[in-house]
Amino acid sequence: MYMYISIYLHLYLSLSHTHTHTHTHTQETDINIIDTPGHVDFTIEVERALRVLDGAVLVVCAVGGVQSQTNTVDRQMKRYKVPRIAFINKMDRMGSDPWKIVGQLREKLQLNAAAIQVPIGLEDKLEGLIDLVTMKAASFKGEKGEVVEWGEIPANLVDQCKEKRLEMIERLAEVDEAIGEKFILEEPIPDAELVAGLRRATIANTFVPVTMGSAYKNKGVQLLLNRVHDLLPDPTEVQNTALNVEKNEEEVVVKCDSNGPFVALAFKLQESPFGQLTYLRVYSGKIKKGETVVHINSGKKIKVPRLVRMHSDEMEDVSEAKAGEIVVMFGVDCATGDTFTDGKVKYSMTSMHVPDPVMSLALSPKSKGNLDKFSKALNRFTREDPTFRVGFDDETKQTVISGMGELHLQIYVERIKREYGVECDVGQPRVNYRESITRKATFDYQHKKQSGGQGQYGRVMGRDTNKSLLTL
Repeated sequence: MYMYISIYLHLYLSLSHTHTHTHTHTQETDINIIDTPGHVDFTIEVERALRVLDGAVLVVCAVGGVQSQTNTVDRQMKRYKVPRIAFINKMDRMGSDPWKIVGQLREKLQLNAAAIQVPIGLEDKLEGLIDLVTMKAASFKGEKGEVVEWGEIPANLVDQCKEKRLEMIERLAEVDEAIGEKFILEEPIPDAELVAGLRRATIANTFVPVTMGSAYKNKGVQLLLNRVHDLLPDPTEVQNTALNVEKNEEEVVVKCDSNGPFVALAFKLQESPFGQLTYLRVYSGKIKKGETVVHINSGKKIKVPRLVRMHSDEMEDVSEAKAGEIVVMFGVDCATGDTFTDGKVKYSMTSMHVPDPVMSLALSPKSKGNLDKFSKALNRFTREDPTFRVGFDDETKQTVISGMGELHLQIYVERIKREYGVECDVGQPRVNYRESITRKATFDYQHKKQSGGQGQYGRVMGRDTNKSLLTL
């Protein structure tokens, strides 16, 4: 079974401007993980990831809590109706307060959120976590917390765990009929039924389970992956739609079936020493190395030269990819958002939301001999990033680039220098100012000139308006 999620780092440790994709395996489940940058200038990376994933993990700092960019990502998750688990990270930091963060998720994001874990200690005394479903305590041993040992709940935390477990069940009972019925009748709820109820409500986007831990010290990450497996949907549980090009773009449901017609979406492009890498989400059917696929936007048939599975910057060659998987295809000329099929159907997957640019800069190569490289760089970047726009002002004769912010544009200027060896002059776009008539005015002018002989005389009277000039 395949599942993939997005891990959104609210407080990023390094300035990443593109998402990172890797693949892992837990409890007989393959999980594709997409880690997206947290900076607002690179919001398209979150958009493209949310467009193709089935579930998400919203990572919130245990100290900083819900911030402005958290609100932005929450709106993006709601736009694509992506089920999510919240993970309160950095529980080992001074000033961490998970219960304050749970309150912010409810108040600021209007989420029906409840903790499904209780920490054993806080800040530098964080020792482990208590699972409120099984009511067992987990401690993390070893140099990197890789050994998980289960035991009984510490006596001083029993009352708090009972209180938080009741709170979790109450909030779940409000949105799940089966759990609600047992809760009203005060019947005991077996662990398996409680997990099933949590899964139903999470997939239905009516409940957000909150986990916690410290990713840096590898505390709680194992339990998070377990809950990703238990609570987030697999590809067969998510309904995806496409537009049928042959029937006036009529909306059709694309079933996640490896035996069905092949349909895949190119959601990211990346340049490499081997050529262009095209990240594909396979929605239906399968793709094999050496086979031919059809590029719906151009109608061209393309032979698949090579397929790989990415592990950050490492590649693993694969012979095929089935419905529900993410795979990278080599050497194909296409743009972000293009659809590929096997030719049996002419479906176009619905596109992602692309925000409008908010900032522009004038850009020109310092040397005219680099114009070709300069043009190639801009053409490539516009195919990779839908939020990066390029235009030419006929009046000022300037090339103007537009994007999501100053940092966004600075990175592309640096990439032109680093990847193409082109130094550029950067400045603000020039503005052509024009004079225009703003209000009505009357005039009366008399011209007289005598220089011997016949002389000159003339008089003009009239009214100046925006539309006409009347003279007498």
